[in-house]
Amino acid sequence: MSQELVIDVYVDLICPWCLIGKRHLDQALAELARTAPEVAPEVRWHSVQLLQDLPAEGRDFLEFYIHRKGSLEAVRQGQERVQQAAAQAGAEVNFAAIRRMPNTLQAHQLLAFAGTRQSPAQRDLLLERLLAAHFTRGEDLGDRATLLAIAREFDLPTAELDQWLESGMGKPESLDVPGVPFFVFNRRYALSGAQPPELLLSGMRQALQKQAT
Repeated sequence: MSQELVIDVYVDLICPWCLIGKRHLDQALAELARTAPEVAPEVRWHSVQLLQDLPAEGRDFLEFYIHRKGSLEAVRQGQERVQQAAAQAGAEVNFAAIRRMPNTLQAHQLLAFAGTRQSPAQRDLLLERLLAAHFTRGEDLGDRATLLAIAREFDLPTAELDQWLESGMGKPESLDVPGVPFFVFNRRYALSGAQPPELLLSGMRQALQKQAT
């Protein structure tokens, strides 16, 4: 008999720690499958838009971060830390390719649209594609034409999607979480940040133990 494990994960698509956290989660789930094959995990992704005040066209990426961090040197140091953490997690972050800091509203709407038509596994692949679009390909997630092209890769009906985006459907909810990524296991145990796989696995096991008692 399988044992239920629901994992709610709160992410934004422009947060490198969400990409790193997703890789850590993948590793933790692989270890869980190896050691506890009776557990049937279900991962539910929740959209969080961190930078709601960005203009629809976004901003120049480097300019945005210099304003945020105070200097080019501070930006470089922060990027080095992220790239080191990403490499250790098996993720790729190519800051040199990123030209725009996008407003992610429509990208989150695309994920919501896909959720009405795709299986969870397909939606996970779309999430991976959107993360790759920003962090490795330098594609603008705030550009509707880019999002429609990505949707076509997944055989999503672009005419319907265009109407969905125009209507404002599928906007991220205002979620009260301390930051992203944020993990909740069986609605009982929560972890904030790109925690290492070992800690995520520990959280899963604690949630399963509480469920059993």
